[in-house]
Amino acid sequence: MRRDLIADAAIDLVAEQGMRGLTHRAVDRRAGLPEGSTSAYFRTRKALVEGFVARLANQEQQDIAPDPDDVAGSIARTIDSWLVERNRTLARYAAMLEATHHPELKSIMAHSPREQATAIAKMLGHEDPERAGAHLTAFLEGLLFYRLVGAGSTVGPTPGTEESVRDLKAAVEKALRP
Repeated sequence: MRRDLIADAAIDLVAEQGMRGLTHRAVDRRAGLPEGSTSAYFRTRKALVEGFVARLANQEQQDIAPDPDDVAGSIARTIDSWLVERNRTLARYAAMLEATHHPELKSIMAHSPREQATAIAKMLGHEDPERAGAHLTAFLEGLLFYRLVGAGSTVGPTPGTEESVRDLKAAVEKALRP
């Protein structure tokens, strides 16, 4: 589908050049489309940004599927897949920063992994799954950011992701015990 091709090209551009590199012409070139193609689908820069952010949100929703029998392992595999899909993750962080200035992006990005983190907290029997989901999301975003761009940055899956998530899960389960 051409809209997806354009959105994917925009994701790659933002990952490589930041939001300043996102122009209709640059997307046309990256996607290998005739000049003007991107603006035919996304008339304004705002529409283009919203389009690539919606594509990111859709892709991430498909990535997150916690396994009730292996919560830590499924979370770790998701984190590792996002490290492999480095461009998507870098573009997501750029979009998150852009959302601080453009509230309309916040609603598109509202899906975040927080919904799934809340579901995981419910699976684990937490008495306040919304709060636990917010904390789990903050931990996972921090771990992902650290592995992606921090001192522990890597290009792909790293040893220790599952161990980090298992340690967190153990701490949460310990806190839930009466």
